[in-house]
Amino acid sequence: MKNLYILLFTLVITACGNNKTNDTEVVATETDSNEIIVTKAQFESENMAFGTIPEFNFNESIKVNGMIDVPPQNKSSISTFIGGYITQTPLLVGDEVKKGQLLVSLQNPEYVEIQQNYLEVAEQLNYLKSEFNRQKTLYDEKITSEKNYLKAESTYKSNLAHYNGLRKKLQMMNINPKQVEQGKITSSINIYAPIEGFVTKVNISNGTYVSPSDVILEIVDTDHIHLELSVFEKDIMKVKKGQKIQFKIPEASDETFGAEVHLVGTTINDKNRQVQVHGHVNNDENNFIVGMFVEAEIIFESARKMGLPKEALAILEDGTYVLALVEEKDNSFQLEKIKLSIGKTSEDAVEVLNSSELKNKKILTKGLGMLITGN
Repeated sequence: MKNLYILLFTLVITACGNNKTNDTEVVATETDSNEIIVTKAQFESENMAFGTIPEFNFNESIKVNGMIDVPPQNKSSISTFIGGYITQTPLLVGDEVKKGQLLVSLQNPEYVEIQQNYLEVAEQLNYLKSEFNRQKTLYDEKITSEKNYLKAESTYKSNLAHYNGLRKKLQMMNINPKQVEQGKITSSINIYAPIEGFVTKVNISNGTYVSPSDVILEIVDTDHIHLELSVFEKDIMKVKKGQKIQFKIPEASDETFGAEVHLVGTTINDKNRQVQVHGHVNNDENNFIVGMFVEAEIIFESARKMGLPKEALAILEDGTYVLALVEEKDNSFQLEKIKLSIGKTSEDAVEVLNSSELKNKKILTKGLGMLITGN
């Protein structure tokens, strides 16, 4: 009998200990299909928070694709007016160049022949000019015939045209005609940068022969980065100058960048029925690279609507729900599930069409976790 009393006493103490443990346990219980009880201990440990239903900006937009580009005047394909062999190529892809900087040097015996022809014509020109002036004077004084005068004039002017043509050719080859007239003849020419920028293509190496139709290298000035977007014919009437653009570079970053519609094309591409739209980037200090693929949205309408952040939502099979506070007790919160009618969506929020049901209610906006489960 004594042992039986000891056993019963032990069981009573154990039961009391279990009750104390249950009192401090962090639990969330579902009292019925629409109500949930959350202890304050769980509320704090899960970093939950209440909030009210606020307003968000919801945009009507057109989704388009495009690329990073620069204006035509900021891109230069370098070639030569006269073919030759590359003798110097100091640049690599990615090198920065200044306007007027040496890009490549070429060599060709033909350059020597052109300078020789120019020098010969320049020497003849002085004599022909003197002869023309002499014949003109004689003709004015009725000493020589008109035939001799016209012949001298024709020969002089023909030689002058040849001289000017060769002179311009030398200038295009970056050879100084005055130095040639002084007898300084060179077998090589230099090509200089017409714009400031970065080398994006190099198609040659030392010893390569290039003809006038070959692109030696390409330079791009990235100071005026812009967007070239393709908009389908069915959407183009919604696009206007000054509208905001939000775009991403999916292959390189998850960040969203801003731009603005600057020009809208006036012709439709016959192949894909698209129109080109030119957008100015708001902040061109980012490391954008010409040719990057972009995914963009052109915003043609924006309005403020009542909505909730996406982290406050629970998406179930039968709809989208939130938790609203019904009653606060000493150690717990009584919450109820409210089904939402969803309207427009943005990247971070959704429009709530039945917002009147949530007016003056405290909504669980953080820490929703797995509190709501499907029945």
